[in-house]
Amino acid sequence: MASVRNLKKDINYVLGDIIEAVYIWEMTTTGKPTETSDALVTEAIATFDNLVTKVNQKNVENKKAHFKQINKELEEAANQLVDKVNAL
Repeated sequence: MASVRNLKKDINYVLGDIIEAVYIWEMTTTGKPTETSDALVTEAIATFDNLVTKVNQKNVENKKAHFKQINKELEEAANQLVDKVNAL
């Protein structure tokens, strides 16, 4: 991993793209938010907040392992959210 800044950018871009996909789905199908799409956006925002909080932790013993774990969590959360978007 190159830097903490790049990890934060990855979190922002990945989850932002997922939220954008939900909005595009809304525009092309119903034209307005549904309960399901709102729940997906809320889940993506909660995931973003959780991951950024973990990145900003200062009292970490092994930083390299900590950031690798965050990257892994991002990948898992993104895959789950994409599967939910595809199920819409």
